[in-house]
Amino acid sequence: MPNKKKYNVNGDSGLKAQIQFADQKQEFNKRPTKIGRRSLSRSISQSSTDSYSSAASYTDSSDDETSPRDKQQKNSKGSSDFCVKNIKQAEFGRREIEIAEQEMPALMALRKRAQGEKPLAGAKIVGCTHITAQTAVLMETLGALGAQCRWAACNIYSTLNEVAAALAESGFPVFAWKGESEDDFWWCIDRCVNVEGWQPNMILDDGGDLTHWIYKKYPNMFKKIKGIVEESVTGVHRRFHQPETAAGPKGNYKPGTMSASRFLFPFLLCRFGFLISGQCFNYFNTVFQASLRTPELTWERVRSQVDHVIWPDGKRIVLLAEGRLLNLSCSTVPTFVLSITATTQALALIELYNAPEGRYKQDVYLLPKKMDEYVASLHLPTFDAHLTELTDEQAKYLGLNKNGPFKPNYYRY
Repeated sequence: MPNKKKYNVNGDSGLKAQIQFADQKQEFNKRPTKIGRRSLSRSISQSSTDSYSSAASYTDSSDDETSPRDKQQKNSKGSSDFCVKNIKQAEFGRREIEIAEQEMPALMALRKRAQGEKPLAGAKIVGCTHITAQTAVLMETLGALGAQCRWAACNIYSTLNEVAAALAESGFPVFAWKGESEDDFWWCIDRCVNVEGWQPNMILDDGGDLTHWIYKKYPNMFKKIKGIVEESVTGVHRRFHQPETAAGPKGNYKPGTMSASRFLFPFLLCRFGFLISGQCFNYFNTVFQASLRTPELTWERVRSQVDHVIWPDGKRIVLLAEGRLLNLSCSTVPTFVLSITATTQALALIELYNAPEGRYKQDVYLLPKKMDEYVASLHLPTFDAHLTELTDEQAKYLGLNKNGPFKPNYYRY
């Protein structure tokens, strides 16, 4: 492990934030498929104003029917340590990533200010998230800060094939494509973690599937994990409250229990605003969808990611994305919103990786409000907005520290 140091991130306007949070008086608040073709011009114009919708992902129709697992692909450097739909889409995906960089100011600022110190040097991060242009900016930022990364997708519908290709071309071991089967989903996760001579020491997860897989399949590897950053409430809830085998991408469950006391490392839960609610609703949908796979019910495909589920008496419901998360499978999330959560995740990984032995117990921790407010402040220059400092009299009247945090711990954004 590298020597533990303090890494100062200094903003152009004099803002300073210390990534090592121990100096703060308040520690972390402890809380026990196929798709239709789209024209290139439409794709680029869509991305320039918003994050790129999975439903509008560009594909090369010449090999739509061939599973990526059956292909022999190499990037321009001769590496084949990846599995994506079509490596030839890399140039298009690179454009998407470059556009996303323009709308993720805080993450790019963190990359610029901290890459010289390499606060993640020696970190080996295995990730399982949506693979989009915004995730790519996060992954490349982690790489610039010194980390080695291997990545799989947490959702079988949300991967942007061209972005996955761009990441593979730039040297990231990525195992994901849009429209994976259930078997593909777990195969990709296994290829991500089961590689000779590579032991991950950090996990970035969204939903808990990757954490669960390592825990069940590779217990010795699991014991060496230093920390986990979990994006969603769903993921933390499944580690602690759901059956041990948990929910797969098709909503399968098996009996069993897991004791929270068996965790050997801390989690950091990154707030995601309305997307946490989306994840919770998606989790309900996954359970609900599993109950609809019965012989009595008829499934009728309307179009990609839209199905009718028909009862014997003719009543029916419309089910989107087979019950999975909608805002990336069938729709889109603004890149600027994702900049906030990606920056928070990067800071959480830096903190966990550099934390001295004993700082965190075997428990779940929320990022402090002060860090939320710092990340938010990094985005203000984009709006040409400037903060003024409270006077002593104003701070006393409001009952606040003039340096923050400005919201109580129970406040939810």
